[in-house]
Amino acid sequence: MKRIMILTSLVICIACSSARRMPEGDMEGARETASMENGRHQYMKYCQKCHPMGEEGLGPALNNKPTPGFVEKFQVRHGLGAMPAFKKDVISKNDLKDLIKYLHARKKAKRLS
Repeated sequence: MKRIMILTSLVICIACSSARRMPEGDMEGARETASMENGRHQYMKYCQKCHPMGEEGLGPALNNKPTPGFVEKFQVRHGLGAMPAFKKDVISKNDLKDLIKYLHARKKAKRLS
């Protein structure tokens, strides 16, 4: 009987202690990953067909343009030439922020490769 109680206590301790707690730093990394994934999703949904993989297509190449984020946001919101405008009801403010972050990460990765 005593053995069963010790064994049961041991199993309960192991089960309770195996719960993984995410350190605060990892939460920031998880948010960053979610933001980048959302940016990629927005790119694939709205940009990919004219700027395939950031290269020239119907629209100009994006990977080699050192354009500041505020100019890119303006371009997305107001369009220019053949590019349509994407208002806030189409691409939300948060989605646009994630999209620009994703574009900059792609440009940086392209420069490093």
